[in-house]
Amino acid sequence: MNIAIVGAGKLGRKVATALLGGNYEITIIDKNEEKLQKVANQMDVMTIHADAREIKVLQNMGIDNFQYLLAATDNDETNIVIASFAKKLGCRRVIARVREPEHMNQFFFIKEKMGIDSIVNPDLAITLEIHKYLAEKYTLNNGIFTSGKIALTEFYARHYPRVIGLTMPQIKEMFPNMLVAAISRKGKVIIPHGNDDIHREDILYIIGEKDEIMELNKKVHVKGKYTNLRKVMIVGGGKTGFYLAEKLSEFGAAVKLVEKSKERCYYLSTHLKNVMVLHNDGTDVSFLEEENFDEMDAFVACTGFDEENLLLALTAKQHGIEDVISKVSRESYKELIERMGVDMVLNPLDITASNILRFIQGTKKIISSTLIQGQAEIMEIVAHSHMKMIDKPLSELNLPNGMLIAAIHRGEQVIIPKGDTTIKWNDRVILVSLLKEMADLENLIKNKDRD
Repeated sequence: MNIAIVGAGKLGRKVATALLGGNYEITIIDKNEEKLQKVANQMDVMTIHADAREIKVLQNMGIDNFQYLLAATDNDETNIVIASFAKKLGCRRVIARVREPEHMNQFFFIKEKMGIDSIVNPDLAITLEIHKYLAEKYTLNNGIFTSGKIALTEFYARHYPRVIGLTMPQIKEMFPNMLVAAISRKGKVIIPHGNDDIHREDILYIIGEKDEIMELNKKVHVKGKYTNLRKVMIVGGGKTGFYLAEKLSEFGAAVKLVEKSKERCYYLSTHLKNVMVLHNDGTDVSFLEEENFDEMDAFVACTGFDEENLLLALTAKQHGIEDVISKVSRESYKELIERMGVDMVLNPLDITASNILRFIQGTKKIISSTLIQGQAEIMEIVAHSHMKMIDKPLSELNLPNGMLIAAIHRGEQVIIPKGDTTIKWNDRVILVSLLKEMADLENLIKNKDRD
């Protein structure tokens, strides 16, 4: 399958790296020769140094022979134009990254009139995950995800004290027909193995046969959604801060949005309703204290600088704020924040790349997908005869630590797999994977004959 990516920036490279795990044929186009050289040195892809807005460039590369094009430059209008041109020149499906709120307000018009199949917005994607966490508290619709006879429940370990301190084998003895698919610990989602044990403040994701999971769910959940979110402070009035303030205000929370650019503050104050916009440096702790920082139910650090978000998250935790969320793009910084006990750490690139990959795969491979706190995916895959994971014991698949085959639907049978379990043709496989393992996931579900 031929896939074109316009823009050799972070998102373009992230998607290309993941797709190469599935042996797609990738072509990357960019006007910056230095960026292309860097890509060529790191990946086995075709590179074209050109302006993809020129119809001749798209025609010369044979865009009508491409199944997908992703326009991911740093300019919305450029992405819309390139995606539209590619579609009209014969590319089967086109995706455009669009970030500006003005464009998102006419989302459906742009898609329909410009012929664009999918629009992705990293800032809106991360906003939806934060909103889902804060406004609903449970990320899986009150703790239940179901597919046929399989279900997954999510709950705090402290709500079922019997599991605290137990290792995975001990959990298996307690719940023989269930499996701990993932654990959220201090803002980091992990895939548990072997002697990993359960901590009191862990959030557990347990999967198993539907009736048994529903019974467990009744014991660990209080009816209704968590709605005790009253006061939220957001530092960073960029696109993420804008979208999040708007959604949380609509939810009914009292939102304070701190932004150090006076010009940006004017924009925010004229485009947001019922949001208090404050012009100041969010790293000024004395200012935060003056604004009743300690009384906030939640704090979100989403400036454009990872270093600032790191400092802000640490400060918020030291002030005892219950829910502290940070946007971080660099993996090295993300690990630092997790060790501080931040409640949720999100990487917009990971979330957006995952959304793009699921669109490209369509319904042929992955028939459903749900994010866990913006860091991992629960997905259901129909096993086809050409996939590499077919007819091999799971112990021989060499899955990375960040990936787990959690359950298998085989006709009417529900299988909680072991090391000697083998996936058969037409099985419906429930798989849990960290977003950082996207390339390994593509490799797992790719065709056998594409090595």
